[in-house]
Amino acid sequence: MNRKTAVITGASSGIGQELARLFAADGYDLIVSARRVERLQQLASELRDACGTAVRIVPMDIAQPGAADALWQVIRDIAPAVDVLVNNAGVGDSGPFALERPEAIERMIQLDISALTLLTRHALPGMIERGHGRILNVASLAGFQPGGPGMSVYYASKSYVLSFSRGIRRELRGSGVSVTALCPGPTRTEFEETAGAQGTLLFYWSRPMEARTVALAGYRAMQRGCGVAVPGLLNKLLAAGARFSPAAIALEVNRFLLAVRR
Repeated sequence: MNRKTAVITGASSGIGQELARLFAADGYDLIVSARRVERLQQLASELRDACGTAVRIVPMDIAQPGAADALWQVIRDIAPAVDVLVNNAGVGDSGPFALERPEAIERMIQLDISALTLLTRHALPGMIERGHGRILNVASLAGFQPGGPGMSVYYASKSYVLSFSRGIRRELRGSGVSVTALCPGPTRTEFEETAGAQGTLLFYWSRPMEARTVALAGYRAMQRGCGVAVPGLLNKLLAAGARFSPAAIALEVNRFLLAVRR
């Protein structure tokens, strides 16, 4: 029997790495992509030994213009049929927008929005033609918020991912293809350090979930064909509450939580 193939971006650490382990344990062959080739090689070796999984690595920085198209061409050369696409790669930054480096802003938009959108566009025609497929887009609990003063671009990018995923999911009804948005709250990954969020009150007061727990929640929701997955009871309550909180109050709360702890 032919094994299914899953493509995972940002697979070198955190949620993406844990998702790769879950797919491998479930019998999928993998195409994994990230910037750090050494980590991808280590992951591939681990999964081959543990699960007998065929793992192809594609070291690439898809935050660069045109990189998403180039990545998809490599994927098509490896596997003509992709059963699952996981858009996990993402980046964040914190601080007043007026002081953020323009190149950091451009990188966030390119990786969190443009690459995710283009890879989804490339994957869908084949999935629709075959009558089955799964797309898992990693958004954030931030996507339910009206904005995040101090992380304005990041919060906006995750709102886009959530809205985009919901929209195309409705377009695909009846096609056999499902789209799931995974919306974790604070999670124990490298993100809090690379995004500069480690020193904020949000991360100081919260109890981050483990990446494995978040990945498992997203994986199960995707396999069930769910539209949105919010891991953790408290996060579910916060996501539901965001619909009823006045935007002005939510913005003030977020401004306070995203302030740097003194």
